[in-house]
Amino acid sequence: MTSQTPAARTDTPRPIFDDEHEAFRSSFAAFVAAEISPHYVEWEEAGIAPHDLYARAGEYGFVGMAIAEEFGGGGTSDFRFNQVIAEELAAAGIGGAGLGLTLHNDITTPYFVEYLNDEQSHRWLPGIASGELVTAIAMTEPGTGSDLAGIASTAIRDGDEYVLNGSKTFITNGINADLVIVAAKTDPTQRHAGVSLLVVERGMSGFERGRNLDKIGMHSQDTAELFFTDV
Repeated sequence: MTSQTPAARTDTPRPIFDDEHEAFRSSFAAFVAAEISPHYVEWEEAGIAPHDLYARAGEYGFVGMAIAEEFGGGGTSDFRFNQVIAEELAAAGIGGAGLGLTLHNDITTPYFVEYLNDEQSHRWLPGIASGELVTAIAMTEPGTGSDLAGIASTAIRDGDEYVLNGSKTFITNGINADLVIVAAKTDPTQRHAGVSLLVVERGMSGFERGRNLDKIGMHSQDTAELFFTDV
């Protein structure tokens, strides 16, 4: 078995990027070199990157690019900035801690941008844009994997509230997350049509975290079990 080194990066400009993207790339590459690479082995051994990594990234505009400027975001829907972040993390050999950042930017932030009402936007978007609120999305379950039609978690309407019960596993950012988008059945008689998304906040009664799961790789990407009991 032989070891391989990553292919050398090229400095040849690519036509899909303009000068603004390349300036963003230089800034983010410097951030990775200063804030992530020196600590990465330590984080891999610990099995988690620090929560404040997101806030440090937020100080430089490396999270929440798609969030409106009025909430402290970058105000752009240009996904090429997300691509630059992914490329520079890969170029530096950053896996686990980087996956947490890209999930926050690429997967969860679009849900918040698209679906929040005005009150929720003012409550959550500034923290998501600053990195002070780390986000996750909880779909996978112990008994059903990622088959959303077969999930067992339920959120049943009780007056003005939904009461959430169930468990999730293999949830990226599960330990660090302050806001978790949870897929649950609001109509258990239906399959796909009965699934809804609810936001659970850190500290809500009945919301507990289980193990930070051990994995073959990407150790600094916290991957957790989550439990919801009458939340």
